[in-house]
Amino acid sequence: MQARMNAILVTGAAGFIGFHVTSRLLERGEQVLGLDNLNAYYDPALKRARLAHFNGHPRFTFVQADVSDRNAIVDVFDKYKPDRVIHLAAQAGVRYSVDHPHAVIDSNIVGFGNILEGCRNTSTQHLVYASSSSVYGANTSLPFSVHQNVDHPLSLYAATKKANELMAHTYSSLFGLPTTGLRFFTVYGPWGRPDMALFLFTKKILAGEPIDVFNHGRHTRSFTFIRDVVEGVVRVLDRVPQSDGDWSGEAPDPASSRAPYRVYNIGSDRRTELLRYVQLIEENLGKKATLNLLPLQLGDVPDTCADIEDLARDVGYSPGTPVEEGIREFIAWYRQYYNV
Repeated sequence: MQARMNAILVTGAAGFIGFHVTSRLLERGEQVLGLDNLNAYYDPALKRARLAHFNGHPRFTFVQADVSDRNAIVDVFDKYKPDRVIHLAAQAGVRYSVDHPHAVIDSNIVGFGNILEGCRNTSTQHLVYASSSSVYGANTSLPFSVHQNVDHPLSLYAATKKANELMAHTYSSLFGLPTTGLRFFTVYGPWGRPDMALFLFTKKILAGEPIDVFNHGRHTRSFTFIRDVVEGVVRVLDRVPQSDGDWSGEAPDPASSRAPYRVYNIGSDRRTELLRYVQLIEENLGKKATLNLLPLQLGDVPDTCADIEDLARDVGYSPGTPVEEGIREFIAWYRQYYNV
């Protein structure tokens, strides 16, 4: 086993958020160990194109491995002993989890357990991991707050993300492992995921195909631009959680603990209706969409809105990119990348 390399392990480094987080860390001079399985949930060519940006970078090392492969993850932690970990690898997709439960459990539960064990056994200084706004499930009190109870998930994906928070707390409590969970709210932007609305809608509108608009377009979401999200992730990484001296088991706050554990919302505090989102895409493409209006999908929630007060207070998080600007930047990237 070699000595600690003072690196930050980013799992899911070839993914949308992972790519942007890795880029930001390298820009500020960090040593980054990227890990990804490059699976075919969506086009692996897009993942490889993201990774190509780091080819030859002296401070970037890439390992192709699956977080659910226990032996592979043990080897990674034994060999590199990362100082800090940003765990973004997961099987995404609320709807996907309905029909592919085992894939979600393997990646999001088994995989996260492997990451926790790796962190524990190599004395990692801070684990930052991706949770999701989907954990709010049946909650309807907006904006969603980390101080709310979140025991009523509406999809298996949401349940796995809630389980990650519980697993992290256990390791923080038993072993003193500092952990911070980030509940992401509908992240979008250049190099985004092809299975998400902005990418799907742009592709189909340009091709003259109808787009499926669920809940008849009356969804509202805290659409959050990738640049704002990355800034929040990096700031959180630099703030290692401590025991909350005000925490009480008489009235337990879900967002903190006596253990070195925190959970934050990371998103926009402004809601946008899906039909308005589509309108902005149309305006930037200069082309009208044909809408296939459908009812709410199984597992989806009609509205999300992030209460970001805690993250703003603790790390100065301030998402400043309006959705009009964010969509414009995405479509400019899409046209260039696909030569449209």
